[in-house]
Amino acid sequence: MPDDRERDPKGRAKNARPRDELGRPLPRGAAGAITEEDLPDDPAELLEIGREHFNAGRFFQAHEAWETAWHPSPDPERDFWQGITQIAVGFTHFQRGNPTGATTLLRRGATRLEPYGEHFHGIASAGLAATAREAADAIEREGTDARITLPTLARA
Repeated sequence: MPDDRERDPKGRAKNARPRDELGRPLPRGAAGAITEEDLPDDPAELLEIGREHFNAGRFFQAHEAWETAWHPSPDPERDFWQGITQIAVGFTHFQRGNPTGATTLLRRGATRLEPYGEHFHGIASAGLAATAREAADAIEREGTDARITLPTLARA
């Protein structure tokens, strides 16, 4: 089956549909709230771009940056990138009002971070995993009305 998706100049698939502030696709031609970023190839830059979005509560955009690093990453790092990406998507689902998606992705991401110890690539990976699990537990108990503190990622 041919792949007829639009591509960026680097050949990466790109979604041509506009998106709302939480990353949900809008009809073609609608005014989008998110401007698609021209993301670099450098994992350190992608980590920082994602951290800035994450800390600002723009979890969908953080996921976009980190996913760009995850796919080409070497095997020893793939679960780290996938884990932080899944946690960002989990918080995106929470913002969108989807408790099942939120708890599933938050727990899955936390599990992927376990092998990376306290800190990895300047991220407090153990703390992020613990925060994701606490949020998942609260969301499971109370749904998207749960009063959770959205985390920030300090440089470790």
